[in-house]
Amino acid sequence: MPKPRALAVLVPLLLLTTACGTEGAVGSGGADTVSPDLPVAGTSWKVDAVTVDGVRSVAPDGAQVDFGKDGRAGGNGGCNGFGAAVAVKGDTVTVTVQQFTTMACGGDRGDFETEFMKAFSGPLKGTMKGDGLRLASADGRNELELTAEPPVPLTGTTWKIDGLVSGDTASSLPAGSGDKARFVLGADGRATGNLGCNNFSAHVRLDEKARTLTVEGPAATTRMICTSLQMKLETRLYELLDGPLTYRLNHRTLTLSDASGEGLTATATAR
Repeated sequence: MPKPRALAVLVPLLLLTTACGTEGAVGSGGADTVSPDLPVAGTSWKVDAVTVDGVRSVAPDGAQVDFGKDGRAGGNGGCNGFGAAVAVKGDTVTVTVQQFTTMACGGDRGDFETEFMKAFSGPLKGTMKGDGLRLASADGRNELELTAEPPVPLTGTTWKIDGLVSGDTASSLPAGSGDKARFVLGADGRATGNLGCNNFSAHVRLDEKARTLTVEGPAATTRMICTSLQMKLETRLYELLDGPLTYRLNHRTLTLSDASGEGLTATATAR
């Protein structure tokens, strides 16, 4: 007896629908299974160590990587800041460094930064475990070890001054001039610290909406005599703090600049 026409059409249609619904499904074990992208967008990481050609180097304070939500990444390689384009597909993170400041860094910081830039380039396989992220080259000889880090607050954090800014140019502090240069913005409206030689204390007005910081009135300071380099830096920093400053807080890096683009950079530190 011949099949009714409606049933003859419905059976092949059901078979086709079932096949389309299972092909490429995540977890089906099929060849077309798609892995989710590594969730790094909008995260910040402290660099713990880098391995290049099988040799591991521990990172200095301040080395970090920040992944934006716009396909960009930035951070600090141990001395200089950088900007990069980032593409994430599955567990592969492809990094193309496009911008790099040119502060002079010697010793261990300079050596580490050279190794960091070798490792943080090209397609890297990412592996997340707990609060850790590892980015490794295809051959496994180069690897970055990162730890997730929450943003630090502007107030209550000790900020170590590590550079001077002039427009789009950043430069490191002269060697031996800024070892003591750091400050804390207190919740009570006072700033305390050291600008290279003498300790200081001053009233500060913060406008979080406008993102400005203004030192109000003369600062109270000690009267120590230091090396010429330290005194020169201190004079320069006091000049920069004389007037309203725009602040930019990027995770663990703080930039203060005046209307002409002159300013300073500082990094959060536990010391």
